[in-house]
Amino acid sequence: MAERGLEPSPAAVAALPPEVRAQLAELELELSEGDITQKGYEKKRSKLLSPYSPQTQETDSAVQKELRNQTPAPSAAQTSAPSKYHRTRSGGARDERYRSDIHTEAVQAALAKHKEQKMALPMPTKRRSTFVQSPADACTPPENFSAPPDVTTTTSSSSSSSSIRPANIDLPPSGIVKGMHKGSNRSSLMDTADGVPVNSRVSTKIQQLLNTLKRPKRPPLKEFFVDDSEEIVEVPQPDPNQPKPEGRQMTPVKGEPLGVICNWPPALESALQRWGTTQAKCSCLTALDMTGKPVYTLTYGKLWSRSLKLAYTLLNKLGTKNEPVLKPGDRVALVYPNNDPVMFMVAFYGCLLAEVIPVPIEDAGGQQIGFLLGSCGIALALTSEVCLKGLPKTQNGEIVQFKGWPRLKWVVTDSKYLSKPPKDWQPHITPAGTEPAYIEYKTSKEGSVMGVTVSRLAMLSHCQALSQACNYSEGETIVNVLDFKKDAGLWHGMFANVMNKMHTISVPYSVMKTCPLSWVQRVHAHKAKVALVKCRDLHWAMMAHRDQRDVSLSSLRMLIVTDGANPWSVSSCDAFLSLFQSHGLKPEAICPCATSAEAMTVAIRRPGVPGAPLPGRAILSMNGLSYGVIRVNTEDKNSALTVQDVGHVMPGGMMCIVKPDGPPQLCKTDEIGEICVSSRTGGMMYFGLAGVTKNTFEVIPVNSAGSPVGDVPFIRSGLLGFVGPGSLVFVVGKMDGLLMVSGRRHNADDIVATGLAVESIKTVYRGRHTGLLAVPQTCQARPYLRTFSLSVPSARKPLPPDLRVARVLTSFRIAVFSVSVFYDERIVVVAEQRPDASEEDSFQWMSRVLQAIDSIHQVGVYCLALVPANTLPKTPLGGIHISQTKQLFLEGSLHPCNILMCPHTCVTNLPKPRQKQPGVGPASVMVGNLVAGKRIAQAAGRDLGQIEENDLVRKHQFLAEILQWRAQATPDHVLFMLLNAKGTTVCTASCLQLHKRAERIASVLGDKGHLNAGDNVVLLYPPGIELIAAFYGCLYAGCIPVTVRPPHAQNLTATLPTVRMIVDVSKAACILTSQTLMRLLRSREAAAAVDVKTWPTIIDTDDLPRKRLPQLYKPPTPEMLAYLDFSVSTTGMLTGVKMSHSAVNALCRAIKLQCELYSSRQIAICLDPYCGLGFALWCLCSVYSGHQSVLIPPMELENNLFLWLATVNQYKIRDTFCSYSVMELCTKGLGNQVEVLKTRGINLSCVRTCVVVAEERPRVALQQSFSKLFKDIGLSPRAVSTTFGSRVNVAICLQGTSGPDPTTVYVDLKSLRHDRVRLVERGAPQSLLLSESGKILPGVKVVIVNPETKGPVGDSHLGEIWVNSPHTASGYYTIYDSETLQADHFNTRLSFGDAAQTLWARTGYLGFVRRTELTAATGERHDALYVVGALDETLELRGLRYHPIDIETSVSRIHRSIAECAVFTWTNLLVVVVELCGSEQEALDLVPLVTNVVLEEHYLIVGVVVVVDPGVIPINSRGEKQRMHLRDSFLADQLDPIYVAYNM
Repeated sequence: MAERGLEPSPAAVAALPPEVRAQLAELELELSEGDITQKGYEKKRSKLLSPYSPQTQETDSAVQKELRNQTPAPSAAQTSAPSKYHRTRSGGARDERYRSDIHTEAVQAALAKHKEQKMALPMPTKRRSTFVQSPADACTPPENFSAPPDVTTTTSSSSSSSSIRPANIDLPPSGIVKGMHKGSNRSSLMDTADGVPVNSRVSTKIQQLLNTLKRPKRPPLKEFFVDDSEEIVEVPQPDPNQPKPEGRQMTPVKGEPLGVICNWPPALESALQRWGTTQAKCSCLTALDMTGKPVYTLTYGKLWSRSLKLAYTLLNKLGTKNEPVLKPGDRVALVYPNNDPVMFMVAFYGCLLAEVIPVPIEDAGGQQIGFLLGSCGIALALTSEVCLKGLPKTQNGEIVQFKGWPRLKWVVTDSKYLSKPPKDWQPHITPAGTEPAYIEYKTSKEGSVMGVTVSRLAMLSHCQALSQACNYSEGETIVNVLDFKKDAGLWHGMFANVMNKMHTISVPYSVMKTCPLSWVQRVHAHKAKVALVKCRDLHWAMMAHRDQRDVSLSSLRMLIVTDGANPWSVSSCDAFLSLFQSHGLKPEAICPCATSAEAMTVAIRRPGVPGAPLPGRAILSMNGLSYGVIRVNTEDKNSALTVQDVGHVMPGGMMCIVKPDGPPQLCKTDEIGEICVSSRTGGMMYFGLAGVTKNTFEVIPVNSAGSPVGDVPFIRSGLLGFVGPGSLVFVVGKMDGLLMVSGRRHNADDIVATGLAVESIKTVYRGRHTGLLAVPQTCQARPYLRTFSLSVPSARKPLPPDLRVARVLTSFRIAVFSVSVFYDERIVVVAEQRPDASEEDSFQWMSRVLQAIDSIHQVGVYCLALVPANTLPKTPLGGIHISQTKQLFLEGSLHPCNILMCPHTCVTNLPKPRQKQPGVGPASVMVGNLVAGKRIAQAAGRDLGQIEENDLVRKHQFLAEILQWRAQATPDHVLFMLLNAKGTTVCTASCLQLHKRAERIASVLGDKGHLNAGDNVVLLYPPGIELIAAFYGCLYAGCIPVTVRPPHAQNLTATLPTVRMIVDVSKAACILTSQTLMRLLRSREAAAAVDVKTWPTIIDTDDLPRKRLPQLYKPPTPEMLAYLDFSVSTTGMLTGVKMSHSAVNALCRAIKLQCELYSSRQIAICLDPYCGLGFALWCLCSVYSGHQSVLIPPMELENNLFLWLATVNQYKIRDTFCSYSVMELCTKGLGNQVEVLKTRGINLSCVRTCVVVAEERPRVALQQSFSKLFKDIGLSPRAVSTTFGSRVNVAICLQGTSGPDPTTVYVDLKSLRHDRVRLVERGAPQSLLLSESGKILPGVKVVIVNPETKGPVGDSHLGEIWVNSPHTASGYYTIYDSETLQADHFNTRLSFGDAAQTLWARTGYLGFVRRTELTAATGERHDALYVVGALDETLELRGLRYHPIDIETSVSRIHRSIAECAVFTWTNLLVVVVELCGSEQEALDLVPLVTNVVLEEHYLIVGVVVVVDPGVIPINSRGEKQRMHLRDSFLADQLDPIYVAYNM
């Protein structure tokens, strides 16, 4: 073995031939993935380099590093000079919307790390017509790669944009003929040793993807687990280097005592009564019109009187005195628009006075809101007249019944509809207690809506705590820009203002959209002391600032910023302060706070003393935060997080931090956990959800030993954070925004911030101030900034004076969430794409986002999707609705316009590739028929020698003799009837007619063709009786017939080469056909596809002379060749097999015995008659058995779907044969027309056997669907069965008329991939339903054999099916004799265990035999044969054997728009092709769904997803997919795909 020191230098490596370098890279990849041992790696490597060792003596070991780090050069887009766009930005148009300079610098620094090793990722291929918003200019490919072939134009007529699949055609790749020479198969013809095609037809993009994936993955992580034989179990191991908390256990932190003020009212309603009667003219609430000007002011007197009227109306005027509609304690929905705070406030306090419980809701019509209303038992909704008119109505004028909503009675609360209460009527106001006051709705991470019930005592206590913390006083003015129906907008603007007789100016969202500076103007005009805002409002005010500069904010003592949870809130506050400090805004006035629906206000920063130093900011390590540990960042400044406090605990409250997972154990002082609050100011329960309530509202913290710490219950706030020095509260995230990936926590908002810091202006849509927000619904509680600095700023620095803030602030729309795929959470990023963004810009931005997130967060992004602008679902106030976005993504309804999947880099917990163990060998112990303790897996049909037959046919050895005998014995007996699409008989053939027709054809062959006995003749006819007559004419003349499917007149380019190939391979001396087809073969269109001048003699048989053959040919021996059977396999192989006269006789006899066919019987055949069992049933069996065959050409069903079933009913057929194509056509086409079948009088109760002729695993789902569908018209489920045959033996199994019904078993898919069979119960996960492929025919024996050792396997063990039968084919018909191939496939012996030395034929199919409890016709226990799949089709991936149909079945059921699916592999890449039958908008929705399902169910990563039009996947005449032809078309860029996604 060569020494490792003798390795070529990098220069020498560059001088090596390209194929050697590619093989070295492939070897490196195998070593990095664990597919090869170190020893094996070194051995193979030395062998590769040995021919070049004399030139590379002076070498070093750097080649391995060179190969591991080799990457393509940066793309043109990344290395070219700055574009016009970048030049424009350099002039000062820098966007500071969500980030600071240091934030952007950090991301750029992180991206710079990748600059030297930047991967040239293959851009997706997209049809230009798919998305309107894409620019028309073509994308420029990277300079370091040659331009890929044009895939936007079709070069093959095999693809079709219509929704109807073209006629089924057999399409072998040119030049692939089974048995052409030794070892000739598709791999030897298509590939070189390194897996690259000889003629390099693979497109540049696929090669780019291969180059990318050849880079070694990260070192194997501890999360790798081994796939054992039973099931996958993930055993994650903790990282030994992860930071661990080292502090002491924290103790709960208390807020200052809640002060006792003598004049505080005993209830909030009492405060309203007090101010409404004593200060009636004081302003309570001012509403603005659409221009931002005050339009109405509600005084305390008006609020009191109108609330009284509403309370009286609710209790006394809605029903009768004995049956009131509402009683105290009932729940009532409040449905008011966001621009009508006055009506809402009156309704809310009216409900409080009536002692009914108001439930404010946002949007009318939301299904989840309807669930909340239903669970709360709400039957009454209060609304305004204007709002009621805007609700959708039925034709009768009634409000529509919203989906999921209970039936509601709508009550208008405008004053003119309310009744004035009598003077002696007063509301019942009691001191606040624990009875419910109102229900505030909350949306969970999953999108479900829950109602947080707040008691009257909590409502009052919360008002008192807010009043004390904010130092509210009577007469102050507060400007509220928030939603007044929930959260801080409700607590401050509706409750605390009434408690303290304050004046609220409500600025609704609709006003902010048209006048973003309106809230600043209101502060200035009303000298407001307090303003309630979100970061959004700060941005919009800065954007509109240049429109009006004469405003003053000097009156503000508190600017309460309520959405501190997003990563850009501190940056927003700093920018706003820098701009408005010159307008009087005081630095200490900015007061961030943290809130949640459950705990209400958790903490708020108190207004500071002028001149006092501002609180410092902690700079934390993001790596530590991902493990839930607080660490000051001292290493990588690019991954630091600057966090700012949200003040102290609320007065009268107590706070602790508990672990977010598991029992509520107290955290250590340097540990991040969920903030829990204990006070009288929080919610009391989730309405109607007792279990969840206990886990949220009744939490008793425990210590590390699990013992309770005190007996005071705490409320989980849903916020993540810690308590810092000076009891300051810091919030670093929210439970709803937490992404748990591989045991580490990441915050969705952090990832949003990183994505926004990438140069995104060319790509990501910035929602204008007309209402597009980027703040997700989960962002409400963290005032921190993702900055990347090691110093703690002691004060906010002013922004550069030349900064054009008005150009800065528009909203980016990005959503981040996680989906559960393959035992872990995977991160998904969805952003809105600008309408004018080019494909290349978008793709480059996505690539850089992936790199930035990977560098800063050390986590991979599973999927990054760009959707058209303004298409993400919005919350009522314009934010992105995260849960709905996630739902749309998972159900395939997001409709992205660009997508990038990265499963190869994200999914690191795949099972290790399997290393195959040696199987059963000749040394195994054989005892009788036992192998290793099991019965040998073998089965046999009835013994032909023991069957008594009284049949005159037995004395004839040749089919031609039988026809002559029948023409004499029963000349008028009709053997064949041919039907057209109308069900009319267009042609019949009696025994005599067929005999005479055959004689004439035989005569023509001798006269015109000058053929001799043994010459091959191609029969080119449509399905019909003429084909049968031509076949027997050839037998009469001693010629060898070769039936060939005629070319499709509309698709000559694709179908004629197949005909030509069979003509050439069979060395046909003559072609028999019709006049129409003869003209077609010689047409100008045909000349464009093949050389028409070299056709052999073509004879049309339309007009035959009435001339008899002097003497009919009789073969000298039954072993002489009768006919050739040519077929294209699913792997694209054109295979011809030789059938002797004795085999034909034996085949017909076996079918006759199995199906009990006699002259009096009638069968219906709807099959293609060109090969296999379909040909035998169409042409041979009727002549042998004498039964009548009703022939239905399958193509006629396209014009009349009822034809086959109507024929069966009309002729009362007991036995019928069809293909899967026919069965699928009827199932899909007649699925909703069963009633029409009934009205036509179609009844299938006469059917005894309905047999599907196939050479594949039974399609159980299709058979069951067919049986269930037509059960209502009399079809017995027992009637439907299948056959099994192969190239070597066309009929091995056929259900027949006697014997037990077909059995089914469930097998474990995971075991099947390991070449094992494990039976499981129905419903078991990863189970596959297999059906028996009919009963084994008489005279047939099968044995299950290990294909590698050629030794028999035991019962219920998987192996190759070998067959011994008198009707097995004689061998392959080939141009060159290949004796080795013939012997291996047709005349092979078991390596041990067969004393009789039986000659077996190898079917090439995997299956197993299982002895059942049923009794066969012979009286013995029945042995069932189960076919699993063809060996040639299997995919060898990760050391496992996959059957394409299993992957395709999984993919086909993920989305309603997938019409068909096919998979194949290319250089270890799994390629999935799906046909899209829906809108092209849905094309990109399929990419993540396909990737997810294959990963979840098959543990494979999809390399390429190709979305094509319906009908593109080629199907052969038996309804089987031709995957290899599809592969060749894809690699030659001939599919005209809608979209091609290359998963990274």
